[in-house]
Amino acid sequence: MDAETEKGRLKSRSGRPTMMDVASLAGVSQATVSLVLNGTPGARLSDATKKKVRQAAEDIGYRLARREQRHPAAENGVIAFIADEVATDPWMSLAFDGARAKALEFGLTTCLYVLQGDAASEKILLDQLAEQRVAGIIYGTILTRRVEPSPSLFDQRTVLLNCYDGKRRLPSVVPGELVGGRTATERLLNAGRKRIGMINGQEGLDASRDRLKGYRQALASHDIPFDADLVKPGNWEPSSGYEMARELMALDNPPDAIFCANDMMAVGCYDALRELGKTIPDDVAVIGFDDREIAQFTRPPLTTLVLPHYEMGELAAELIIDAAGGLEAGPRQIKVECELVERESV
Repeated sequence: MDAETEKGRLKSRSGRPTMMDVASLAGVSQATVSLVLNGTPGARLSDATKKKVRQAAEDIGYRLARREQRHPAAENGVIAFIADEVATDPWMSLAFDGARAKALEFGLTTCLYVLQGDAASEKILLDQLAEQRVAGIIYGTILTRRVEPSPSLFDQRTVLLNCYDGKRRLPSVVPGELVGGRTATERLLNAGRKRIGMINGQEGLDASRDRLKGYRQALASHDIPFDADLVKPGNWEPSSGYEMARELMALDNPPDAIFCANDMMAVGCYDALRELGKTIPDDVAVIGFDDREIAQFTRPPLTTLVLPHYEMGELAAELIIDAAGGLEAGPRQIKVECELVERESV
């Protein structure tokens, strides 16, 4: 698809261009687009990449939100964004960017607070926020998981992001992991692959559980029986992708496609297949999950699914802004689609 056709496709897909559209046209991740357009200091990006992102944004008319509209929530001024971690992965930073952009559209500021990892520091922070006039709190976790919300979170407008209250007392926004796992597997099935292996993440995590459920659902919908030998446990790191891919390919009847539950394991899977003399995708198709920066630089570039934290941040801020304006939606859970990113590994 040429650049002009791609621009036309992006413009016609929705009335307003999104950050994901810019990333797709520029051939980079959403994290890179956010770093470039926000002018994040210290970002290690080449001048060529920065130019490519800015040109893509200009071509489709994407603009960062600016403080224009006023809203009843703006009287409170600030949305507090609390994260349990921001350093090891880009997810919470992306979610914060999404929340910040949406808040700016309504005249609000978003402040980021990072927890220190213990209940005492969390209580101190929440007590301090209780004394301030904030529009609401977004409480985010780096891993998708069930949480037991602090009592203080019930005293303010609170939206859980990438986590949820098992009793559904607070609204939450999480990624659609199950549908994502099904989409990944169906993409391989629709490519004509008959025997699909899976390298899953760590056991006991919501992401691993739901991506596996999606994998099994896709197989069932195509009348393919589940084969436990084709599912291997990984740990989200390239080393386990490498080891588990070697195990899969050592089976008497090895797979002709492998669904890696994240992109980092797909990198290790690539190395194993290359050592075994297998060509991707001719001999074995590979699909990942997360759309990390490295996915576009593998050879061949990795087909994967977006982990939609930017959109999740936008939605979380919207829920708070709506509630501040009197539109209470109740303690519902919103699951955000993990969009397929087509590259060349399938």
